[in-house]
Amino acid sequence: MIKLYDTGVYLINGTEIIPDSHESPVQLAKAGKTTDKRSAKRNTIAYSILSKHNTSDHEKQLRLRYDSLTSHDITYVGIIQTARASGMTKFPMPYVLTNCHNTLCAVGGTINEDDHMFALSAAKKYGGIYVPPNLAVIHSFNREMMAGCGRMILGSDSHTRYGALGTMAVGEGGGELAKQLVGRTYDVSAPDVIGVYLTGKPQKGVGPHDVALAIIGATYQNGCVKNKVMEFVGDGIANLPIQFRNGIDVMTTETTCWSSIWCTDSETKDYFGIHGRPDAYQELKPGDVAYYDGMIYVDLSTIEPSIALPFHPSNVYTISELKANAADILAKVEKDCLAQLGNKNLSMNLLGKLRNGEIHVDQGIVAGCAGGTFDNLCDVADILDGHSVGNGNFTMSVYPDSQPNYLELVRNGSISRIMASGAVVRSAFCGPCFGAGDTPANGELSIRHTTRNFPNREGSKPGEGQIASVALMDARSVAATAINGGRLTAATELDVNFSHPKYYFDQGIYEKRVYDGTGKAEPEVQLQFGPNIKDWPVIPSLTEHLLLKVVSFITDPVTTTDELIPSGETSSFRSNPLRLAEFTLSRKDPLYVSNAKAVQALEIAREGGDMASVNAQLAGVYEKLKTVPDMESLDPAEVGIGSTIYAVRPGDGSAREQAASCQRVLGAWANLAQEYATKRYRSNLINWGMVPFLLDGNPEFAKDDYLYIPNIRTAILEGAESIPAYVLGGQVKTITLRIGNLTEDEKKILVHGCLINFYRSEL
Repeated sequence: MIKLYDTGVYLINGTEIIPDSHESPVQLAKAGKTTDKRSAKRNTIAYSILSKHNTSDHEKQLRLRYDSLTSHDITYVGIIQTARASGMTKFPMPYVLTNCHNTLCAVGGTINEDDHMFALSAAKKYGGIYVPPNLAVIHSFNREMMAGCGRMILGSDSHTRYGALGTMAVGEGGGELAKQLVGRTYDVSAPDVIGVYLTGKPQKGVGPHDVALAIIGATYQNGCVKNKVMEFVGDGIANLPIQFRNGIDVMTTETTCWSSIWCTDSETKDYFGIHGRPDAYQELKPGDVAYYDGMIYVDLSTIEPSIALPFHPSNVYTISELKANAADILAKVEKDCLAQLGNKNLSMNLLGKLRNGEIHVDQGIVAGCAGGTFDNLCDVADILDGHSVGNGNFTMSVYPDSQPNYLELVRNGSISRIMASGAVVRSAFCGPCFGAGDTPANGELSIRHTTRNFPNREGSKPGEGQIASVALMDARSVAATAINGGRLTAATELDVNFSHPKYYFDQGIYEKRVYDGTGKAEPEVQLQFGPNIKDWPVIPSLTEHLLLKVVSFITDPVTTTDELIPSGETSSFRSNPLRLAEFTLSRKDPLYVSNAKAVQALEIAREGGDMASVNAQLAGVYEKLKTVPDMESLDPAEVGIGSTIYAVRPGDGSAREQAASCQRVLGAWANLAQEYATKRYRSNLINWGMVPFLLDGNPEFAKDDYLYIPNIRTAILEGAESIPAYVLGGQVKTITLRIGNLTEDEKKILVHGCLINFYRSEL
C-alpha cells in the first residue's frame, strides 16, 4: 500500500505522522510537542545538509558548494572544455572521471579511447580522479569511495543519487559542474522536502526495483515530488539491507525529484566500515518534530513484484495484475507506444508476446547502478543455481557494477553459478541502460533491472523501421523468468533459499588501477587531444530583438532528453559539438537539423551584413513585422534570427546538457513549453543561452511560424517575468511568453549568449 498525503505533515520522533490542519497544534500538544512550522521545517535531514553547504545568507535562495563532483565519458570532455574556456586552472574539489558509458570503443575508431586518454591527462593536469574503463560504473564507484553522511555530490548523470548513504546527490547538466570548477555556486530556491515513510518488511522475492517502481508509479504522473527532496524515514528502513536501499534510492530520479536523503543507522555504518572509510559515517535523522511539505507512506509488506511496461518507468503494473489481464493491458500499451512514436509504418506487436495465455519475453538483463549490485546478483545466482536459461530465443546477461563487486561474486561462487546456467557475465558497463550494449533484435521485448525504458533507449531506430522495447523488472523476477524459458514469472512464485552471503570489499583493485591526483595538480602536463575532441563553436550574444522560427512542433505529453538527442551510438561523438548536433531530434523529427541549419544560415548572413539575401527569403515575414505596433521604423538588420522548438513538457530523463547544446550550436535561441519536465533541463537551456519560455494554454502558433519577440534582452536584464510576442503567421497575433524567475547570474548568462561567454567576459 502506498498512500499520498495531500497536505504537509509533522513527523513526531520519527514515527508519528500528524497531517497539517487546524487540529495539528492540539495533536502536537497531546504528544508533548510545541513548535511552529518554520522551526519544524528546519528539523529535516535535508535542511541540515543544505544549510551546511549554502554559502548565501538567505535560507530560501541557496548558493551551494558541493563536496565533490563526478562525470562519465559521455560528459566530462565537454565540461572540462567549458571550464577551461571559462578560466579554470585546477579542480578546486575532488572530481571523479569514470569511463563506463563509451566503454566498448566500438564506434568511430579511436575516438572513445581518445576521450579516456583526455580524461587521464586532465586528472593529472588539474588534480582529479580517473577510473579506467570496465572498472566501475559511475555511481557504484561514488558509493564505494566518495559518498559520506552529510556530504553533497554533484554529477553530470541524472542518476547521481547516494541518499541511502546519507549523501545528498544531484544530477545536472555539465554547465552546473563547470560553475563549481570555476569557483561559482549552484543557485537554487530552497526545495520542498517530501517525507517517504517506510514501514513493514518486503516479502521474500520482492526486490528494490519492485519498491522503486511502486513509488514511481504513485508519484510521477501527479508531479508531487517534482524538483523536491525525497527524505526517507520510518521504521521500515531498518528492515532493508543497505544495497536494497541503494537500489530504491537510485531510481528516485524517475520521480523527477531533485535529490534524496535517508536516515542512517548501523547498516550504513557497517557499509562505510567495510569500505575502509568509517569516518564517513554519522547518524542522520530528523529532529523530534520535523515538518514535511508532503508525505508518501509505503507499507513494504504489501509491495508485489512489478513491471514497468514501455515506454516509461511510471507505466507500472504488478506482475500478477499484468498476467491476469494480459491481452487488455498489452493492447493498450502497444497502442499508446505507437502513438507516442508517431510512425504509422511501425508494427510493435506486444500482443504477439502473449502465447497460450502466457507472456513470453526475449531477453533478460541485470546491469548498471540499479541492477548490478552485490545483493542483486547473489540473489540472481541463488535463483539460477542448477537451472538453465535455455538455448532458444531467450538470452540473459548480467553486469556486475564494479570490479571489487565482481571479485567478491567470484570468490563466493555466485559468478560460477550464474555462468553455469548459461547466462553471460560481462564487465562493469552502463551500455544496456542507454542502448550501447545487448540491444535486442527488431520486435523483441527485453526485461531489465536497469534504470529506464524510454523509446529507443535499448538501441533500436524506428526511423529505419526498427522497434524493440524494454520493460523494467527486479533482478529476482528477471532470473525467475529466465529459468522458465522467458515465460514472465514473479520471483514470489518460486521457493528459493536465498543465501545472502556476506559482503566484502577489496579496495586494492582501485589502489592498483585508479589514478587519484586530488589536490596534486600538475599544470605542466599537456592535455591529450584526439581528432574528435573539438572546442565549443563561437556562440553569439543575445540581440535586443529576436525573430524565431518554430522548426519543430512536438505535441507528445512528455519529450525525453533521449528524443532531443538520442543515446546509443551518438554517445561516441559527444566530444565534438558540431558532429553530435547532426543527431539532434533525429529519431523524433528527422527534418529538424536541416530546417534549423536553414534558419541559422539567415542569421550568419545577417551577422555578415548580407541583408540582401536575408530579405530575399524573409520579405513576407518582414512585411508582417511592419504591422506590429511601433515597428514601422525597425531595421531588420538589428533583429537576431534563430530557431526554436515547441514541446509540451520537454526534458524528462537524462541530465545530458547536449539535449540543449546541440540545439544551440544549430542556431536555436529558445525553447517554448507548457512546462519543463525537470529543473536540470531548464538549467541546461539557460547555461547554453537559450531562453526557457513558458506558455499558458495551447499555443497560438504552428510549425514554421515566425515569432517576433521585441526587447527581449532588456526584459531579461530587468527581471521581467513575461514579455509580449507576436506570431507572424497567417494573421499577426499577440501572445504572452513567460520567462519566470531568473537569478542574476542566469540573466547575465542569457544575454551573453551562454555560460562560457559570461565567464570569459569576467576574466
